[in-house]
Order: sequence, then structure tokens, then C-alpha cells
Amino acid sequence: MLWQALTTVRDLGRLNDIASVLIRYGFGDMVRRMGLANALERTGRALHWHEAEELAHLDPPARVRRAMEALGPTFVKLGQLLATRIDLLEPEWIAEFSKLQDSAHAVAFTEISQQLTEDLGAPPDTVFAAFDPQPLAAASMAQVYRARLHDGAEVVVKVRRPGIRLTVEADLRWLARLAELAEGESPELRAFQPREVVREFTRSLRRELDFASECRNAERIAQNFVGYTDEAVPAPGQPAAAAPPLPIIVIPRVYWEWTGERVCVQAFIPGVSGRQLGRLDQAGLDRKVLARRGAQAVLKMIVEDGFFHADPHPGNVFYLPGNRIAFIDFGMVGRLSDARRDQLMRLLMGLVQRAPQRVADVMVEWTGDGVNDEDSLASEIQGFVQQYHGVALKQLRLGAMLSDLMAILRQHQLRLPPDLSLLIKAFVSLEGMGHELDPDFNMASEALPLLQKTLRARYAPSAILQRGWNGVRDILSLVGGLPQDVSRLLRAARRGRLEIHIDVLHLKRVGNQLDSAANRLVVGIVVAALIIGSSIVMTVPGGPTLLGLPFFGLLGFMGALLGSLWLLISIWRSGGKD
Repeated sequence: MLWQALTTVRDLGRLNDIASVLIRYGFGDMVRRMGLANALERTGRALHWHEAEELAHLDPPARVRRAMEALGPTFVKLGQLLATRIDLLEPEWIAEFSKLQDSAHAVAFTEISQQLTEDLGAPPDTVFAAFDPQPLAAASMAQVYRARLHDGAEVVVKVRRPGIRLTVEADLRWLARLAELAEGESPELRAFQPREVVREFTRSLRRELDFASECRNAERIAQNFVGYTDEAVPAPGQPAAAAPPLPIIVIPRVYWEWTGERVCVQAFIPGVSGRQLGRLDQAGLDRKVLARRGAQAVLKMIVEDGFFHADPHPGNVFYLPGNRIAFIDFGMVGRLSDARRDQLMRLLMGLVQRAPQRVADVMVEWTGDGVNDEDSLASEIQGFVQQYHGVALKQLRLGAMLSDLMAILRQHQLRLPPDLSLLIKAFVSLEGMGHELDPDFNMASEALPLLQKTLRARYAPSAILQRGWNGVRDILSLVGGLPQDVSRLLRAARRGRLEIHIDVLHLKRVGNQLDSAANRLVVGIVVAALIIGSSIVMTVPGGPTLLGLPFFGLLGFMGALLGSLWLLISIWRSGGKD
């Protein structure tokens, strides 16, 4: 069955690459158990078993991380997603997956130029006044080039690697089938919800492959920051009195006339990269101001806007003159509904103000019906929050507190919804960046005023009235449609077409196993009947013969032999699991 599912013609080449990497990094046993070895050897593809255990001296998290790097962009992105699932994985795995860097060897410009010309509608030398064929950066999905428009504007051109979508789609098909196999066959892996993780990853990666979608995300965040200034910052060379206020948070402008699914053109950001903190002092920038402004900006995205940059690592941040901050690369964003933001604010307020019951209530809401012992979970969370009672606000480490809460969820085998795992990872990354800029940075102190302001706005009389009116409209709409719903239900009942669908986990798989077992049982009974009947026929004189033996008796024994062979092969193929 795995052979039929995995080895479609279009995926065989990629499957061979994946199996070879797994063997090289000491996961040969996994290749055998998944049936990949037999599948590939049947097609004449050789697997290099002599490479097995090449890096066996490394611990499992490091070996998995190295294997993901060797498997290419899809698996690097998967590792980066898993690094956000602090509710699923232990800290050592999170730390290892966080090391995955989205970088790769640059592809020669000659391999990209034809695709780039198709997407731009003309050769790059025609579209741009100047175009540097040497890439500024080379990632697993794309390469970035610097160019200049005819009006003098400096831009960056991000180009998707040729053929990358075919490789990614083959990997995603393989991962989906593997996740289904893992969830159905392994109770240990089932606890990690592999199918849900792969579904979430597939949606995220397909959005990331679409550069137009990334640019729409950038424009939405830019719109949310319109007017977001707290002081007038003089532009270089201008006196303070004549200078217009510059935006504190900068999002690169998108040039839509040359932007599409495979290429995007955005304004070039001249500044100090977040990976080059040593240059901040030379540039005359204030680290404390940068840490505070960065935290306030990300908190605004999360708490006020509900639409945030989900990967605020140092490579996606630039520091500009005037202590301004620029964010780039909006391929991965998080979205929060109003209800989720309300829960988040209550949780953070509970942590900052050391209110254990408030934290416990939110955590129970997040984990839903999966809580087996709600009292035990609430008691453990309350004990966790109580240990911070009396601790000064400036000594609280909000990221560490959230990580410890996730450890409690792991102990209870509870899982967060995907949007929340991105959110908490963003909080942890943000606090880490703040401490790199300013050792005295305190996320709790920065978050508290914004949380209080947002809560006051949320529970203002006008906001309460608006939510109440929205609720009344929903109820009226539901009541208004009730007669039609009841009428349709009664008509279906009168016609005998009323159906009730009940989904039971793994019921289909159990049914398939029962069908297989019943088929084998029937074949076994038929084989036994043929043997007994043929034995009787062999003792009866008369009738046609073959080689001196009754023909029908021999025919019965041949049928029994074929049935027995089918039965043995069926049992061997299933591995005795059915």
C-alpha cells in the first residue's frame, strides 16, 4: 500500500534523494520501516547503505536538523515551523531547529534570467536603469538582487528559484502520506498530531511561495503603521525645525507593476542589519530606544492589529538613522481573531499582574476539550504563577514564563492551536532580540501599558455596545433562518432522506482491516473445502483422468494451491498488522 501511495512516477526521483539522505544521517531503519527501500529497489534505484550512521555520534536533534538541511528548502522550512511548536517539542529540539538558517548556494544568473524576463515582461537591463547580477542574498526559495529604477530609486528584486515549486509539491505530497502513515501506525507519533502539523505547514509554505501574497501582507502591515510616530526625527542633512516627521517603523514600498507570484520588487532599505549589532554604536544609534521601539511595534501588531510578522528574527530587521526600525520578509505572518486577542490580553495581564486564575482559565479555553483533568491543570498553572508573587515587574521574563507554561501543557499532552504557537514563538524571539540590544530590556514593562490601554478601549461603553449590537444581529439572523432550516429538515425526514453522519477516529482503517480479515477467512474456508472435496474425488473411481489421476481432483488441488499462495502473500505483505 505504501508503494502504491508513494512511488508515483513524478515523485520517484525525489523519493530516492530523500531516502539517500535519511540513510546517510543514520535513519536507515526508518527507510526500511516506511517501505521506501523496497519501493526504490524495485525501480532499479540503488541506495547507498554503506553511508549509514555517517553522523551517528551526534545526538538525535542535531542529526535530524542536519538531515533537514541536506533535504533542502521544504524540510528547512518544516524545521523552522517546528521550532515554533514549543507546545509539542522539548526545549533541546526547539533549540536545534532554531539553528536552521534559510540560506543556500546561489544559482547562476544565467539560470534565472529567462524566468525573470518572463515575469518582468522585458529583460532586466530594459526594466531597470541598473541591475547587479551578483545576488545580495541566496535563500532556499529565492535569490535577492539589487537594482535601480529609471527614476533613481534603489530597489531589491526577489526572484523565486526556477523549478522550486515542483520540488516543494513533491515533498509536500510525500510528507502528507508519511504523516497519515505515522498517525495511523504509531501511538507515540500520534500524540504530535503529524497530519495537523503537515496541513498547517502546507498552507504556510504555499503562501510563502507566492511573492504577491507576501507583498500584500507587507502593505497591510504598512497601512497599520500609518501615523505611528512618537517624535519628529530629522532626516539626514535637514535642520530639526524644517524636517517632517519620519515614520518610526518602516515597511519597504512594493512596486506592483513588476511584482507577481515569482518575483517581487521592493524599495531597498539602507541600514544596519539585525545580525550586525556591532555596527550600531558606530552608526550613532541608541540600543535602548531600538529595543523599546521594536517591542512596542511587534506588540502593536499582535495586540491591536491582530496581524503580525511571525518571524521577527535578526535577519528580518534593519536599524535606520534616527533610531528607526525596518521590517522585511513578510512571507510568514500570524492572524488573530478578536476572540483570540481578548484571550491573549487576559493571559498576558494575568502573567504580568500575577493573577493565576486568569491564566488558568485562558489556558483551559485554548486547549479545549482535550483536557482530561481540568482541576489538575488549573492547580499546576496556579502554582506556577504563584511562584512569581512579589517579584518586581522588571525582574519578570515574559518569554521564559510563556515557555514554562508550554512545558506544563506538554506534561499534560495538550496542544495549542497553530495560530497561538506562532504567536508565542514570536514573543520569545522578540524578547531575545530585545536582550541582545539592551541587557536591561524588560518585555513585561513594555507590554503592561499597551495591554492596559487596549483593555480600556475594548471595555469602553461604546465598544461594549457595538459588540452587544453585533451579537443581537447574529441572534436575529439565526432566528430568522430557523423556519427554513426546520422546514428543510422535516421535508428530508418525510422523504426518508434524513442522514446523520458520525465520524469515529480511525473507523475507516478498522473497517478496511475487518474487510481484509474477512476476505482471508473466506479464502481459507474455500481452500479447506477444495482440499477436502478433492480428496474425496480422488477416491471415487471413474471419470476423466490426467496422468492416471482423477482430473477434477487434480483441478481442485491446483485451486487450493493457488488460494493458499494468495493467502500467504497477502499475510506477508501486510506484515501481520491487519
